[in-house]
Amino acid sequence: MKKTTRSILMTITIVAFLAGSTRAQNPTPNLAGNWQGILPAGKGLRLVLQIATADAGGGHATLYSIDQSPSGIPVASLTLQGSNFKFAIPAIASTYEGTVSADGGSIQGTWTQGQNSMPLTFQRATKETAWPTDSSPHSVQFITVDDNVQLEVLDWGGSGRPLVLLAGLGDTAHRFDTFAPKLTAVYHVYGITRRGFGASSAPVPANNNYAADRLGDDVLAVLDALKLSHPVLAGHSIAGEEMSSIATRHPEKVAGLMYLDAGYPYAFYDRSRGDLNIDSIELRKKLAQLVPGTGSLDQKVLMQELLQTTLPQFEKDLQEQLKTLQVMPAQSMPAQIPPAILAVMSGEQKYTDVHVPVLAIFAIPHDLGLASQNDPVARAAAEASDLARTGAQADAFEKGIPSAHVVRLPHANHYVFLSNEADVLRQMNVFIGSLQ
Repeated sequence: MKKTTRSILMTITIVAFLAGSTRAQNPTPNLAGNWQGILPAGKGLRLVLQIATADAGGGHATLYSIDQSPSGIPVASLTLQGSNFKFAIPAIASTYEGTVSADGGSIQGTWTQGQNSMPLTFQRATKETAWPTDSSPHSVQFITVDDNVQLEVLDWGGSGRPLVLLAGLGDTAHRFDTFAPKLTAVYHVYGITRRGFGASSAPVPANNNYAADRLGDDVLAVLDALKLSHPVLAGHSIAGEEMSSIATRHPEKVAGLMYLDAGYPYAFYDRSRGDLNIDSIELRKKLAQLVPGTGSLDQKVLMQELLQTTLPQFEKDLQEQLKTLQVMPAQSMPAQIPPAILAVMSGEQKYTDVHVPVLAIFAIPHDLGLASQNDPVARAAAEASDLARTGAQADAFEKGIPSAHVVRLPHANHYVFLSNEADVLRQMNVFIGSLQ
């Protein structure tokens, strides 16, 4: 996915993977219980804040992002002064500050991560309204895919052709907890949590442990362990690289691929346009080979490649990114990003040869969450920029992969399978029904 859209979305998706200590500064017995809200409001991640009963020694709370993982995130601090309520997760530079309603039934406030802020209202949950932290009807197993590396694999059951769901960057297979059960009437549905996230093993981010082909090999190892014959893979966002890795190297292993807003440069590299992140990875590797005694290429040949191809493409990438940043809303990343996320981004590769049946669903333009922006000119410019960039990638994907059926969903969220569930289910059923 293009980097600006990714940076907007990643601010949300990485919340579920970092933890701090849990000790309340002030007892808050009147807030003890379960609170729940949605970030961003109305169509994002469901959050459950469990505040334990406070005592003389303090108290604690746990935050659950239940659409991403059933695992809780310990909250670093809680304070309540009058009706002013605060908590923080310093490891990701995140805070929440809100005002408790007079009846004690809601907290209206703002979630802030880095310099990005969003409104977030928590409602006190009752037995009838409480969201379970993991109510999805799946079984869980752990499959070894590498030395000392096991992946969490969910099985929602069902009958028919095997369908394997792969989550986006920062998410786990639990991201499909509400979506997957709607597929089990026709398919046997599985989900894989990639290494480094959720309950899966997290090897050190070195030695290509998170390179795209390595992640693709992990998926293949799960397919072999489950003895799945020609399954269909459906991947969201960064999972596009795992699917393209498999299709490029082992197309005989799968019956088809479905890219759910996942057909971006990490999944299909358009040589005519390039990509800032992928091209910067290549540039860094070539620059490292200029150090005497470390390069395998002839220095003269290497320098010619840098001057004639690599550096001009990188300059073009920078110019394009600068134009985008000039019209997109100002965004900043959290002070700390999980090492696994950085490792996956640093392990992106170029894929141009996908030779299996493909369904690619793009959100064009994306719903960027700018409806409340006061400046209509800036909002229009940002949407036009997204339309141009995403549209160009979708066109390149369609042209470069002749087997691809490309669907464009206007103003869909990056999580197209949630924002446009009916559209996605319909397209998936038609596509899978067309396969041999």
